[in-house]
Amino acid sequence: MSRAETEAGAGARETAGAGTAPVGPVGPRGPVEPGGPVEPVARDREHRLWWTFGLLRSEVTTTFRRWRTLALLGVLAAVPVLIGIAVKIETSDGGGMGRGGGANGPAFLTQITNNGLFLVFAALAATLPVFLPMAVGVIAGDAIAGEANGGTLRYLLVAPAGRTRLLLAKYTSTLAFCLVATLVVAASALAVGALLFPLGEVTTISGTRISFGDGLLRALLIAVVVAVSLVGLAAVGLFISTLTNSGIAAMAATVGLLITVQILDTIPQLHAIQPYLFSHYWLSFADLLREPFYWDGIGRNVGLQALYAAVFGSAAWARFTAKDINA
Repeated sequence: MSRAETEAGAGARETAGAGTAPVGPVGPRGPVEPGGPVEPVARDREHRLWWTFGLLRSEVTTTFRRWRTLALLGVLAAVPVLIGIAVKIETSDGGGMGRGGGANGPAFLTQITNNGLFLVFAALAATLPVFLPMAVGVIAGDAIAGEANGGTLRYLLVAPAGRTRLLLAKYTSTLAFCLVATLVVAASALAVGALLFPLGEVTTISGTRISFGDGLLRALLIAVVVAVSLVGLAAVGLFISTLTNSGIAAMAATVGLLITVQILDTIPQLHAIQPYLFSHYWLSFADLLREPFYWDGIGRNVGLQALYAAVFGSAAWARFTAKDINA
């Protein structure tokens, strides 16, 4: 064999060795890495798992770093401040609010002057029908369409993320915003209520009195229930976001649908379909201020949100996995 042939053969072996892993013992699920029990399949699964967590962390971080998100949270935090100041001014002469009602916002307003913790319940009741869902609609509607509009969706899919995992990461980051936004409202209301009004035992809707600590735990539980109430809307917004490449159009369509559903829920002639609207049981969280708890409305609310999440989440997946990405 000539010297040139020998050098060519050695170079080919070096090239092949640089591009492939050395072949070791073969186990029941494939080659086993020499010097360790970790199989390539298991190692690849671990790599994918870490990639999924990294993608999720990146999406959540990106969502909460945007100025739009911070502005929405700032507006939500300002609502309890305005309510607290308005109640303080109106009752500064020693009179009451002069308003009553059922187990919703107005009924809670009458209790704020006696216990600042009721500002949490009043703020959540005031923001849930409009402010909170509109903020969630903006975030959910922009999840996919905003990336397409900005020209970054195609580059996200170039990475080994996969459409399903990317969609799940977007939905999870939207759900994280639902929880954070609700907690921001509750925390702001608690701080303002503690500064402007006395704190003490809580009188429930049933007329019984519970300790302040028990009332605080109920306020936290109510905040979680309110966040869960937005799960269905988040899925609807994500589905709409997969239908267009315009973030503004997706946000406008989601908010417009929200307003339409809210209007339909107030028309008496449509009582047959109202229990199936995602907003119908939103104010059922007030049943957590009864003694004992009344779970019927809350259970229906959670079940309805799960149904919307399953239906529109599946529709979003079907649309997104079959969509031609050109932006």
